[in-house]
Amino acid sequence: MSRNRQNGSGAATEAVMDTPVTDIPVRLSSRDYARGRTQVVREMGFDQPLLWVVVALVAWGLVMVYSASIALPDNPRFANYEHHHFLLRHIFAIGVGAVAGFVAFQIPMSRWEKWAPWMFGLALFLLVIVLIPFIGKGVNGARRWIPLGILNFQPSEMAKFVVLLYAANYMVRRMEVKERFFRAVTPMAVSVGLVGVLLLAQPDMGAFMVIAVIAMGILFLGGVNARMFFLIATVVVAAFALMVMTNDWRRERIFAYLDPWSAQYALGKGYQLTHALIAFGRGQIFGVGLGGSVEKLHWLPEAHTDFLLAVIGEEFGLVGVLTLIGLFMWLVRRIIHIGRQAIALDQVFAGLVAQGVGIWIGFQAFINIGVNLGALPTKGLTLPLMSYGGSAILMNLIAIAVVLRIDHENRKLMHGGRV
Repeated sequence: MSRNRQNGSGAATEAVMDTPVTDIPVRLSSRDYARGRTQVVREMGFDQPLLWVVVALVAWGLVMVYSASIALPDNPRFANYEHHHFLLRHIFAIGVGAVAGFVAFQIPMSRWEKWAPWMFGLALFLLVIVLIPFIGKGVNGARRWIPLGILNFQPSEMAKFVVLLYAANYMVRRMEVKERFFRAVTPMAVSVGLVGVLLLAQPDMGAFMVIAVIAMGILFLGGVNARMFFLIATVVVAAFALMVMTNDWRRERIFAYLDPWSAQYALGKGYQLTHALIAFGRGQIFGVGLGGSVEKLHWLPEAHTDFLLAVIGEEFGLVGVLTLIGLFMWLVRRIIHIGRQAIALDQVFAGLVAQGVGIWIGFQAFINIGVNLGALPTKGLTLPLMSYGGSAILMNLIAIAVVLRIDHENRKLMHGGRV
């Protein structure tokens, strides 16, 4: 390699490795990436544009959660709540998530790699105990939460992050997946299947879908060839189709999605979708203005959680929706780039984790946006980083912090340091 550059005093920088290395330039933003410009890496830095995009999404989500929930106490179901009840709980969740994210950022990726199997065991334990009647909390026929006083913890949100870590760790340990495919992949398939059984018992098919996609994505990025990947994808799609067709409730939701305006479904399983579409219709191009939504006034159920995008569409219009989609696309693209960078630096586990986070956020955002727009059947998945939900915000912020840690370690390695 060429020698290090000298500083202003003329003293040569001491190399960490056996041979001197240069300050390797890397692209720090999507604009620099597109134009081919480069900047010198700062050893202790991290991707600040990525952080600010996350802050923008979280802040926008906070405003919209307040806007969508401020009128809920007028409903007899929420009569005991204050108008700022959901706002304060959402602020608390963001605060806890920020602290947890700061702690997660301090943990080297080598430790996450060692902890992955143990964390997977913990996730399975929590998915089991949430099904116990006197421990798990049931809402609307689903038992998905463990009450912790000021916070109801949802193990399925933790499972998304933990399966991501476990799958990346597994693929690093079983690199012979290319040669001995079925022998190498079967244990991973059994593990994901076990998580799926526990999630379907809650039931939470949406979380299982996200976890299955995360595992498949890491499997593919870890070395599975395209033919085997599409074989797995076919089996998974067929399994989910079978789950839908053998369950009357899920089958009715599909029929309601196909014809939500019919007399049979307009006031039933198609009710949320029809009012979400009405909200988008009212928003038109520029929206009716912040706070001006009518659909959030007890017409659109779960407006502050699953259907937050519909309120955004009504109050900010097409411009707001396209801006939000653009932010998510940039965010996912940048996270995937950080993962590719880590793999290029021979940090395979870290790279697969970062790309897994990108798959998670991108796929869940895609599903939520598609559901709100009527392009996909109704499914109870929140909008990442924005919708109301303490466990979701907590795990989203921890995942982003881990990605920033990966980027930080990438920069140290490219500066000639160690991680």
